Amino acid sequence: MDDMTGLDPELIRFLREELEVELPAARAVSFTGPLWIWQGKAADGKPSPMSWHFLTISGDAAAGIRAAAPGRSAAWGSVYVEATLGGTTWKTSVFPSKEAGGYLLPIKAAVRKKEKVGEGDEVTVALAF
Repeated sequence: MDDMTGLDPELIRFLREELEVELPAARAVSFTGPLWIWQGKAADGKPSPMSWHFLTISGDAAAGIRAAAPGRSAAWGSVYVEATLGGTTWKTSVFPSKEAGGYLLPIKAAVRKKEKVGEGDEVTVALAF
């Protein structure tokens, strides 16, 4: 199977998991959404200085990742990806989120600084996995 474009994500999952069909090594999705901050809490329940910037990936993009995940996933259901935001590309993982109904992509400080983006900014990220 050379081209998975347009195939239903559940069909892709079925082909990979149930029929053990070899699928192309890479897929790609693109997603646009706002950056948001997750703020950690210390053991005493007070806000921690630890925070992370994320992009929530949902809808068809999340379904595409979910379909491609078997054989490409790691701890906690994370999926290895290569992300591109603007002119910056880096390797990372997306993490499943039941609350979001999709995945969370952490956006590193170095990427945010280089691309001049921050909390609340709408960004478009291309993912290859």
